[in-house]
Amino acid sequence: MIAIDIDDTLVNSEKKLTPAVKQAIVQAKKSGIKVVICTGRPLSGVVSLLHQLGLEEQDDQYVVGFGGALVQTTSGKVLSAAPLSYSDYVDLEYLARKKGLHFHAISKDRIYTADRDLGKYTVYESRLVSLGISYRTPAEMQHIKLIKAMFIDEPAVLDAALKNYSDFAQLTDRVTFTRSTPFYYEANAKGVTKGSALKKLCTLLDMTAANLMAIGDGGNDLSMLEFAGLGVAMGNAIPELKEVAQAITTDCDHDGVAVAIKKYALHA
Repeated sequence: MIAIDIDDTLVNSEKKLTPAVKQAIVQAKKSGIKVVICTGRPLSGVVSLLHQLGLEEQDDQYVVGFGGALVQTTSGKVLSAAPLSYSDYVDLEYLARKKGLHFHAISKDRIYTADRDLGKYTVYESRLVSLGISYRTPAEMQHIKLIKAMFIDEPAVLDAALKNYSDFAQLTDRVTFTRSTPFYYEANAKGVTKGSALKKLCTLLDMTAANLMAIGDGGNDLSMLEFAGLGVAMGNAIPELKEVAQAITTDCDHDGVAVAIKKYALHA
């Protein structure tokens, strides 16, 4: 099995799949290798990529979504879910207001914000993952099943908010935080990571980590590279990821995923 992050990994800096990457994944599938997209996005934000790769609407192909909070078949069947509680949401939303950060929470099919002044990254995320945005007060959110939440702001604004970490630290017994991009600080239920989701999927498929290669570039990929038998960092990966990786491939603009698949999975 090969687990692959999307942004700046599977797709290049223009958010496009290159012919070489498509071909390598098609070859891997023909060789009996499962290719699992592992992303912070929901399934709706992955459908077009699955279609391009010939992996869509299948009961024996899988997606790890929402940073590990949801494991699904590409046909939509939920195999594992670890949502945020309403109490977690309320405390996270209050923390965002206290820190002056834009914030939203996401269900399987909607993005919710309690701020009428929409953050530009909420709008960006909405377009990226093909989910609509709804304004709801915290009181109105009580019966909405939320998968994850995100503090979303300019990198310098996030950096300043995280410098004094004590307020975030008070929630770490209930929430797992991940800096997935310079402008996203994500919150999942405690213990939820891409690595924990892949561990569940391996158990369901009667596989071990030794049969898994993981490829990524960012902070939310650390857990899956550490879990996989072979962790591969992109050439454009953050330094922390390169430190834990067993191998480093080329960057996303030079077919890094294809290079890794051919070298380590197809031995071409």
